[in-house]
Amino acid sequence: MGSPEDIQALLRSIGLDRQEVLTRLEFLQWSTADGARLQQAVDRLGQAHEDFVDQLYNHLGSFPTPAGLLQHPGVLQRLKASQKAYYQRLWRGPHDADYVRERLRVGWVHERVGLELKWYLGAYRLYLDQMLTSLFDGHPQHELFASLLKAVFFDMSLAVDAYSATQRQALESSDARYARALRGANDGIWDWHIDRDQLYLSERWASMLGLARDELGEGSAGWFARVHPEDLPGLRLAVQQHLGGSSPSLQHQYRIRHREGHYLWVLLRGVLSSDERGGQRLAGSQSDISQHKAAEQNLQHAARHDPLTGLANRTRLQELLGQAQERRQRPGARHAALLFIDLDRFKLINDSLGHSSGDLVLVEVAQRLKRCLRPGDHLARFGGDEFVVLLDDLAQLEDAERVAQRMLDELHLPLQLDERQLSVSASIGIAGLGEADIGDDVLRAADLAMYRAKDAGKARFARYSAELQERAARRLQLESALAQALERGEFNLHFQPICRLERGHNRVVGVEALLRWQHEDRWVSPEEFIPILEESGDILAVGEWALFHAAWQCMCWQRVQPGLYCAVNLSSQQLKVSDFARRVARILSETGLPASCLILEITESQLMEDSAQTLACLRELASLGVRLALDDFGTGYSSLGYLKRFPLHILKVDRSFIGGTSHDEDLATISRAIIKLGQGLNMAVVAEGVEQSSHLDFLRAEGCDYAQGYLLSQPQPAWQLDPLLRQQPAYLHQSRVATPADYCI
Repeated sequence: MGSPEDIQALLRSIGLDRQEVLTRLEFLQWSTADGARLQQAVDRLGQAHEDFVDQLYNHLGSFPTPAGLLQHPGVLQRLKASQKAYYQRLWRGPHDADYVRERLRVGWVHERVGLELKWYLGAYRLYLDQMLTSLFDGHPQHELFASLLKAVFFDMSLAVDAYSATQRQALESSDARYARALRGANDGIWDWHIDRDQLYLSERWASMLGLARDELGEGSAGWFARVHPEDLPGLRLAVQQHLGGSSPSLQHQYRIRHREGHYLWVLLRGVLSSDERGGQRLAGSQSDISQHKAAEQNLQHAARHDPLTGLANRTRLQELLGQAQERRQRPGARHAALLFIDLDRFKLINDSLGHSSGDLVLVEVAQRLKRCLRPGDHLARFGGDEFVVLLDDLAQLEDAERVAQRMLDELHLPLQLDERQLSVSASIGIAGLGEADIGDDVLRAADLAMYRAKDAGKARFARYSAELQERAARRLQLESALAQALERGEFNLHFQPICRLERGHNRVVGVEALLRWQHEDRWVSPEEFIPILEESGDILAVGEWALFHAAWQCMCWQRVQPGLYCAVNLSSQQLKVSDFARRVARILSETGLPASCLILEITESQLMEDSAQTLACLRELASLGVRLALDDFGTGYSSLGYLKRFPLHILKVDRSFIGGTSHDEDLATISRAIIKLGQGLNMAVVAEGVEQSSHLDFLRAEGCDYAQGYLLSQPQPAWQLDPLLRQQPAYLHQSRVATPADYCI
């Protein structure tokens, strides 16, 4: 018993190297003379050793513990022979390294067979007593020294017990702390002897998987067999990198199979070390991190998905789009397309029913859109009432149009919300991935196409084209230029006369101020730049500038045309400014224009945007004495109740009705009804778009008092109109039919 490897490990554990042995001998004052004296005396003590060994084992047999180890006769004889050799070596030496290893082997064997140290020390006391008897029998001090040996060895046994108990208590305390820490950490412990492929797994390690320790075997095969197939290569690589010195410690997350078949996420930690024999051991802990992983995955899902609809959000859409772009680079890749979907007039639902109802509508819309898709297609909520669809693996891009039409049809079906039945529509823009002029900005291309669908009348889809890109570039250019236009003095006002229709004459009673922009020696159409000013908010500053200069110019003309009034179009943004009425009052004060000579024109759509704020603002303006005109009447969505609810003074018949009076009886009927309606409400009625003499004949026949249009005069700069308005009074005469060239500014 006790292999050389075991003894070598014991030497390392004790720290019993050559220097330590020499230190101990030096402390005992050992010398070569001591060894020589022992060698000279050993031969005459042969019989004494024989007698002592017999006496020793007889004495040990009277005590239950050692007696239990000496029951077999063959064992007893072998132990006696070994004991005699042990004592012979004690006397003969040499006391070298082999001597030390042999003595350690004896101690190692005694510990393994369960012989306690007190029996070993006691036997030495008996041995020394016997040797004293043999060497100094009859000496007067022999009995005294024998008594001293008994006391000394008794003390030695107590001291050894104290040393051992203290070390054992410290170890037990350390083990207890370690066990408590493990219970608190809820970790499993593992120890892998790599050279022998012996794997120790703690009970906690096995219980994580619903297993007992013996169900996992003694090697690493049982461990690795339970690792998720997708994670096993990564685990093996992490182990090899640590064994190869590439990482200071092993730390790796992977999935491992539970007894019930599902997988747990675990965190493996370990450090490589060498055992007492120089073998490689990898040991550490394993923690169940499934809950942490689930929380992490939930956070990742939340970061990539919309909380209201559960659809992918912008972040996730960008990931999916990037993956689709990569797939398109592979040989044989089929078509892919992006659909940008924006609900039409969704703000009206939020404003009228509330945001909670609006959220319910969005959830239902998301479900309807999903029903139109194939497995593998992706639907994302881009934000607000905007959705984006990624269609992959299309045979041709025209297939995207068929999907878009299915979506429009699905959304057209009535939507039941509590007791209300709503109608929802959307505008859809389509862009193919990989189209030459799009590049990577396919989202922007689909967005441009969506706006094209909205401009075409909503509830439809449109395909991206290079023309849209050019239009967007043009718009960006205009936006940049408009930001500086007011400062650079690029805005102008043109004025179109408003005439009172008298017998044989058309007398100018007012003008409508129209904003014009001259940029880089070119007049930009108001239909281009006015919406941009509205969206940017610059319309507030530009509108106030226009209002001031229109009032100032009108006041100049009033010096020769007393009572001439000026009409100015208002933006919905201006009506939302809380102190707008006070700003108008300040302009009237600064220019000197009477309030009754200023007409502010609004449209029906403006009345619908925020009726409470609009109503308050209009009433405040009316209290100043300013007159209010409803422009483009009949083209919006208001009911006739607005004509009495708001403080309106003038009704303007839209040119789309007047233009058809000569050839469309229905339009003539509508125009006739509007004129009568305004007059019945004691409102002045102004007909717009008078371009032919037949229009004037119709208006005179119906009793309409006021008109404006290209037949009478096109909008002109103030200096061109000035000679006419300085007449006393000013008359305009019908001269010709207006042509399309008149509309080119």
